[in-house]
Amino acid sequence: MTQPFTDDSHPAEPYPGARPGHCFVHVDGAGWPVTPDPGADSGWRVAPDGRDLDEWLADHGEPPLAGRMPVLAYGSNANPAKVTWLREELGLTGPAVVLRARCEGFAAVWAAGLRARDGQRPATLAAAPGVEEEHAVWLATAEQLRVLDRCEGRGLRYRLVRVHTGRVTLFDGAVVDSVLAYTGAGKRRMPLLVNGRPVRCADVDQRRAWTMGGRPADGDGLDVTPVHGDPSPDDWPDRLFVYGTLQPGMSAWRLVEPFVTGDPEPARLPGSLHDTGAGYPALRPGDGPGVPGHVLRLENPEDALPVLDEYEGDEYRRVRVTMPDGRVCWTYLWTSPVDGMPVLPHGWVENRP
Repeated sequence: MTQPFTDDSHPAEPYPGARPGHCFVHVDGAGWPVTPDPGADSGWRVAPDGRDLDEWLADHGEPPLAGRMPVLAYGSNANPAKVTWLREELGLTGPAVVLRARCEGFAAVWAAGLRARDGQRPATLAAAPGVEEEHAVWLATAEQLRVLDRCEGRGLRYRLVRVHTGRVTLFDGAVVDSVLAYTGAGKRRMPLLVNGRPVRCADVDQRRAWTMGGRPADGDGLDVTPVHGDPSPDDWPDRLFVYGTLQPGMSAWRLVEPFVTGDPEPARLPGSLHDTGAGYPALRPGDGPGVPGHVLRLENPEDALPVLDEYEGDEYRRVRVTMPDGRVCWTYLWTSPVDGMPVLPHGWVENRP
């Protein structure tokens, strides 16, 4: 699909509403399909003209993906008409970026209580070993997350947590570890137990769910870390791919070393490395011989990344990239054309006097 779609094609009723069969961006009552492309700086392109998603967002005056946080959408938040409702009723601003995801080890299940707004039964999240479902991940700005907080009744109906149970994989192969999610905060949003077991939303529709009787579960079985205060886009991921002067043993290693925990891990990122002639290399993602470097784990990304941003300066832009094994890392991309710059097929070798 390469044309925009409207909310009418994906009705919100009954809850949780209809979902597009693809990733999308949504603004002003319309959505555009989004497809993965490792050759794009953002890793994604927007139909119909295939523009880089970060460029498309910039044209709307909104932050790039690096300025957004991954939030699991397993209920109505994956429905385009619900996005419009969030705009009209709660003041959501800017494009919503909603990416399809394969979720393993947990499931959307029916909650014990009904919604006060319309009497429908909402979904909640519960551990489900061996279960695989398809849901979505919002890449939300800080302002959009505050709107979601109000919608979900953060601290009252649902709590905001990082989920460590299971695995969330986007359709570009990126593994979103410790994804943000809203899970039940009280009995009414605990899983409804029928005959002692939670009922998956995938197995029972809203009409049947509304009539079910049962009791609230004592818990949801999830391994989570509650989020206190406002999370930052810099919180995730806690890994950094370095390929030039920030590598171990090179001239700028001293800047990043104090923030690193564990041993640097040799790795290779799809793409090409170019010689700028200025004493440091230029990385471009996508096709190429592959870029050798190291994956570093940062003990506290929020402390480390501002220091590294200042060091890299305006010639580089920090983005999230997906390694061949699905791990997501921060790295720095060269922002100018690389025309005329020779490719470095064997990686960067620093020449020191």
